[in-house]
Amino acid sequence: MTAQDTAHWDKVIAVEEIGGVPFRMYTQRPRRIGHLFPFAARWGTRAHIVQGERVVTFDDLRLASTAKMHQLVEQGVAPGERILLLGWNSPEWIVNFWACVRIGAVPVLANAWWSEAEIRHALTVIGPALTLADERNAAKLPPDCRRGSWDMDEAAPAASHGADSSAMDENAPAAIIFTSGTEGNPKAVVLSHRSLIATQQMLLHVTRRLPFSPGETFGEVCLHTGPLFHIGGIGALLRGVMLGNTLVFPKGRFDPAEALELIERHKVSRWNAVPTMATRLLDEPSLKRRNLSTLRTMTLGGAPVHEELLRRIRERLPDLQARVATGYGLSENAGQATAASGAEIADRPGSSGRPLPLVEIKIVPRPDLADGEILVRSPTQMVGYFGGETSPIDHKGWLHTGDLGRVDERGHLWITGRSKDIIIRGGENVAPAAVERALLRLPGVVDAAVLGLPHPELGEEVAAFVVMSGSQTVAQLQESLHGSVASFAIPNRWWLQSEPLPVNQTGKVDKPALIARATADRALAGAKAS
Repeated sequence: MTAQDTAHWDKVIAVEEIGGVPFRMYTQRPRRIGHLFPFAARWGTRAHIVQGERVVTFDDLRLASTAKMHQLVEQGVAPGERILLLGWNSPEWIVNFWACVRIGAVPVLANAWWSEAEIRHALTVIGPALTLADERNAAKLPPDCRRGSWDMDEAAPAASHGADSSAMDENAPAAIIFTSGTEGNPKAVVLSHRSLIATQQMLLHVTRRLPFSPGETFGEVCLHTGPLFHIGGIGALLRGVMLGNTLVFPKGRFDPAEALELIERHKVSRWNAVPTMATRLLDEPSLKRRNLSTLRTMTLGGAPVHEELLRRIRERLPDLQARVATGYGLSENAGQATAASGAEIADRPGSSGRPLPLVEIKIVPRPDLADGEILVRSPTQMVGYFGGETSPIDHKGWLHTGDLGRVDERGHLWITGRSKDIIIRGGENVAPAAVERALLRLPGVVDAAVLGLPHPELGEEVAAFVVMSGSQTVAQLQESLHGSVASFAIPNRWWLQSEPLPVNQTGKVDKPALIARATADRALAGAKAS
């Protein structure tokens, strides 16, 4: 299938049944994400990936991914098999992703922050045919893991192996990403081709790009500071080849001074960020010296967006007036269910916007709670969890998010809390149960409760109340957690005590009481500091 074959997408929507469940669907749509890759041929020598001094054009991407396709086929990888990708953002990551897609394999996006224990768990659940890991992460793999080469061959001759010729089933798995479950182990979310393509068509729709014609040059220069192994990474890659986008990556971890330099140097027009990154950029002393006039759009996601942050963006980045966007979604529905931008955000700060064109939302009352649970139904939602975990999607197709909220008279969604015991720290999901289990394995720890506290930059920070029988210090506890939980899950606020944790009437740890204590302690510390 050529790019031209998939180019005639309109915004006509009809209801179709999939497995007996009615979904709103675009009547004209591609059926495989691999069918989007031919669009890359239209952009030729345009830069697609920029990281440090490395520049990879669309032609380079096509050549290198074709070479990697041959390597994978020679190693016996067949369509439908799973390949684990474990690495940090790089041209190699993107080449490996597209090589998997083009042969019809299923890329499994592992979290590069994981500990060795979490990697072993993922390998056990997924059972990949092959694992591709960069040098830094390869050291964390068990010795019996079957590995392939991470490197890309930019000088490889054009190969004759064809693109994915597998069946046209749009409901087949296209990619697997991981999210934290309330019991602590990462859950493997299976996203179909339908899931990922529907998301991209909706975003084209709300940005007035449907009907879609690839003959028009939409290409933007986009700063990508989030990890590619999150759902936003897949979206950036699919949009990148469709629209001819240049993706600019930092050399390593996010640094606000480097981000400002990249925006100015490469004339970045769009930045997708988590609120933590936006806050740090606004606090960077060199901000006033930079020419950021090309930055026209910022999309914030992955954590709650507070009104104070929006106010600061308007003050310090005036060229972004009416071009700050946000929304609501989760990995299980391919990342986005609602969107708000411009005047909507100014008029309703704190709102998550209105449902995207194919998305249905309803609120189900929860006993003893002021707001109900948010349910979402959309063709973007996952097939299920790989490995037999119970799916939160009911027989009528409604995804039970575990989030609490309400919908106002104009259809805007407001998120008011989470019924799931999950902490979102700087865009990363932390399962308190996993951290608690790790703490209870340490010598001298009698009991532990882990919870999230509001944080102005991270959205939430991880706090731990630990009952001790020994004399370990906070620093020793933090060091002991390395290797058993991800680095972002290690608590940064601690309360060590000898008395038991408070419990409620059911005998469970009374976390609201602990949150109240933490809040009071923080207020007292602030008063003393002033």
